[in-house]
Amino acid sequence: MEQTLFFPDWRDKVIFSAGGPQPQVLHEDAKVKVVIVGLEPGGRIPAHAGGAGVYHFLEGAGQMAVGDEVFAVQAGATLLIPDGATRGLLAQTRLAFIAVRLL
Repeated sequence: MEQTLFFPDWRDKVIFSAGGPQPQVLHEDAKVKVVIVGLEPGGRIPAHAGGAGVYHFLEGAGQMAVGDEVFAVQAGATLLIPDGATRGLLAQTRLAFIAVRLL
């Protein structure tokens, strides 16, 4: 990253859609991708394998499955997920999070 990026209010970047998640890229380069994602209640991200990542929850509540474990997530929770781990998410309420994927 060559310059500092500042987002004074994450709410200006997130999109909540009944049609499913619409991740908004905050930054992407050869080493990292940062997105902000909003899910409506009942919205989900199907289980999928991925690279190492960090998920930080900004608003709402839900359940995040990582491998065989299920975590109750809510505003303020952070998950660090190892490379190759399967992960999926179900929103119980309107849910917003930032995900950082190491490339």
